[in-house]
Amino acid sequence: MRLVTLLLLGLLAASPPVQADDPPARATEGSPKAGEPGKPPPPVPTPADPARATEGSPEGGAGAKAAVAAGAKEPEKPTLFSIHGQATTVTQGNTPFRSPYTGLNSLDPTANLASTATATLFLAGRLPWQGGEFVFNPEIAGGSGLSGTTGLAGFPNGEATRAGLPSPTPYVARALYRQVFGLGGGSEDVPDGVNQPATTRDKDRLSFQVGKFAAVDVIGDNPYSNDPRTQFLNWGLMFNGAWDFPANVRGYTYGGTAELVLGDWTFTYGIFGMPSVANGASIDPRFPRASGQALEIERGFKLRDRPARLRVVPYINYANMGDYRLAVATNPTAPDITAVRADRVKYGLFVNYEQELSDDVGLFARLGFNDGATETYAYTEIDRLAALGLNVKGTAWGRPADRVGVAGLVNGLSGAHRDYLAAGGVGFIVGDGRLNYAPEVIGELFYNVQLRPGLFLTFDLQGVVNPAYNRDRGPLAIGGVRFHLEY
Repeated sequence: MRLVTLLLLGLLAASPPVQADDPPARATEGSPKAGEPGKPPPPVPTPADPARATEGSPEGGAGAKAAVAAGAKEPEKPTLFSIHGQATTVTQGNTPFRSPYTGLNSLDPTANLASTATATLFLAGRLPWQGGEFVFNPEIAGGSGLSGTTGLAGFPNGEATRAGLPSPTPYVARALYRQVFGLGGGSEDVPDGVNQPATTRDKDRLSFQVGKFAAVDVIGDNPYSNDPRTQFLNWGLMFNGAWDFPANVRGYTYGGTAELVLGDWTFTYGIFGMPSVANGASIDPRFPRASGQALEIERGFKLRDRPARLRVVPYINYANMGDYRLAVATNPTAPDITAVRADRVKYGLFVNYEQELSDDVGLFARLGFNDGATETYAYTEIDRLAALGLNVKGTAWGRPADRVGVAGLVNGLSGAHRDYLAAGGVGFIVGDGRLNYAPEVIGELFYNVQLRPGLFLTFDLQGVVNPAYNRDRGPLAIGGVRFHLEY
């Protein structure tokens, strides 16, 4: 962790002053799982189009737009490049809990501590032709989640991956080309931000992106819960856990997207490479035969004069996946999903809603479903999901840059997936050797304190009932501390 510590100190020294009453910049680009899809990843992220995250967001929203309109802030002049950075450490520990038995992928029932650390450099620039941009994000990650990042479908640390390399390891998180074509509808100023130089563009536009990035950078965004470095840490809250989004073990993949913005409507299509094996490090070269595709249909509107946004996303994955029913039929006493792999399909649908309730309070809700017939291949073992939460600014107590979040999450499994685990099968993240099934229920509460501009300390508490869907184990509590630096 020495290298990451040095990066933290370096970023702290380099962070520029920010007005105390300004909301903190959001360094969400990377962490789909943990990987920053700042993003989370595996590794982990916020939208590639930062302007989409302003409507209904405590980090922006109607208040910020009104301030600009009133002349409080002048629009930024277009810039040729953008440089930002982040460093984040998370330390978590769980309480001891009831556990009459354990399996290969069980959460350790004794008291444990685990830590992760990441550091990312966000480089972006405009190309010589109109609308062309590039993004390059080198990243370092180290550490591990509790029990080697196993034992919970809704894993508590969005910065943790199952890469198996506890020492700080460098890699390229993103390297992509983006092209934007204006379609009229008026113009808008886009401020400098993570992976986005300051620019002016048409409100109606057609955008294309190709390269390496996180699928959750561009699909499934929710400004109130999409960044484990500043918001909720749980995997089932930072993204929609029922979307087995294509990614390697760190949360990134290769692919391309097309996005059409027409007034209040946005349509985003993406095709992405799937990992060669479940939760593996490499991407299957048999693209597009092995790929995941998703179509996001998004509508912005107002409810009681407050901005809201609804996103509906059907998806389909093609990969060399095992079938749960076939695994049990092949070996009823010790089913092995890896022994029955073949080219198969997984499909699903998820819904994502955000609503500004006041200038300081935002609500988010997620629902998700997948067929649950084939093995979980990239993200986490959730076939059904329902989540609801609030994200609150600290304006009421004189700390507008602080954030408080509270949310609840219920995860579920398909019948085939339950039977497989009950027969003794294991996936890549859960498997107690047997199963007395019940939905996995999780609550999370955090307080994110701005210590100084660009430096944040978060206290996080999570409660889990029926860990890994097992009524025989738990309940337990997980406490955590997160340090985050951004500039």
